[in-house]
Amino acid sequence: MLTQQAITDFCDQYDYDIRKSGNGRWIDQKCAADVVTVIADCIYNYVSADVHEIFTTADIWHCQYTVENVEAIFKKPGVENRAARSEYDKFFQQPMEMLANAGVLKKIKRGNRNYYQVNQFEVLEYIALRERNALFFLKTYIEKVLYDSGLSPAFEKFFQLQTKDAYKAVKDAFSTFIINSTNINGTLECNRIFIKVLNPLAYFKNSRGTERGRLSRQAITYDMLMYNRNNFRDLYADKPKGVTRKEYAAAHPVEVNEAYYHYQSAKAKKFLRLFNDQVRAGQTEHPEPAHMADKATHMHHIFPEAGYPEICSYLENIIALTPTQHLNYAHANGHTREIDRQYRHLLLLSKADRIRENLTDAKAEKIYEFSNFLFVLHIGFDDDSILEIADMDFCAVVNAINTHDGE
Repeated sequence: MLTQQAITDFCDQYDYDIRKSGNGRWIDQKCAADVVTVIADCIYNYVSADVHEIFTTADIWHCQYTVENVEAIFKKPGVENRAARSEYDKFFQQPMEMLANAGVLKKIKRGNRNYYQVNQFEVLEYIALRERNALFFLKTYIEKVLYDSGLSPAFEKFFQLQTKDAYKAVKDAFSTFIINSTNINGTLECNRIFIKVLNPLAYFKNSRGTERGRLSRQAITYDMLMYNRNNFRDLYADKPKGVTRKEYAAAHPVEVNEAYYHYQSAKAKKFLRLFNDQVRAGQTEHPEPAHMADKATHMHHIFPEAGYPEICSYLENIIALTPTQHLNYAHANGHTREIDRQYRHLLLLSKADRIRENLTDAKAEKIYEFSNFLFVLHIGFDDDSILEIADMDFCAVVNAINTHDGE
């Protein structure tokens, strides 16, 4: 698994100057991080047997892995539905065009048809692993395109000033540049692309961006960047204190895309196992003398997916364990639907240690977020007060775990 520095190095080797390429489709409307990671995942699964295989958009569109996942994840008509052909064409083609321009894929023109081939398999795998990887790639790629194209100063000025005038200036500068440098000739199309350019940068700078064609009122948040914007945090945003999660959900029923979260949960487990194998030599995240020589091959939800779908895709809720720890200790008597509460207490304390180690190590690739861990504990214990814990206050986190699970 590549590091963020490797992604930066990858983009640095290319000249993405739009004035030279004339490519107005270097990024597009469907290039949200959650769409890009799914398309990359579909390509990854399609070519895994042969990375040199040449494929078309339709090949990825109609492959079995795509058919099984995309319809459920994005709540679209079946990929074989003729009426949805135009929408699916954009859904697959735009991210693939972006990946080709970035150098992850190689684009081959044969007559009027576009064919693709994987050019950098490890980068494709990195993007396919999880949304946040895809988002970091998009941010790095966008920054490099703007720099190579001479557009960086206009964007930097906007992020410094954060005013309506600065917003209008950067938006107009972008549209003028795209119209003058590519075959895109309408400001409406430029504005649609502008959203996908400005907001990922704004998110990483904790700055205001664009929303509904205007300067956003607040800093751009993670969910605003996603195609699937239905977010469990949003669902509970208005929950009064003292009302339990289950009571609020019963009184305010909302259709939640469970297939999407299950898919993300499986990818989160895969990511954590790769990370734990590479960074921690595959050791258990819950150190016990009797199991230090055993490989941690099982990724365990501390708060189970069936009861807590809200946090099933959070790395902060998944811990790498040995098979014995998972099946004999975490689940009472090997019953995977039962949780040993005393052992869960120990796992939460160990997970807190692993998160602290990751976030406080200046050299480590950061895969966790402290706020995410608070959200996991908040949902798992159904305690609103946990969200009030100060940033990086691990002592307060341990006290909260001991209060709820240490009885």
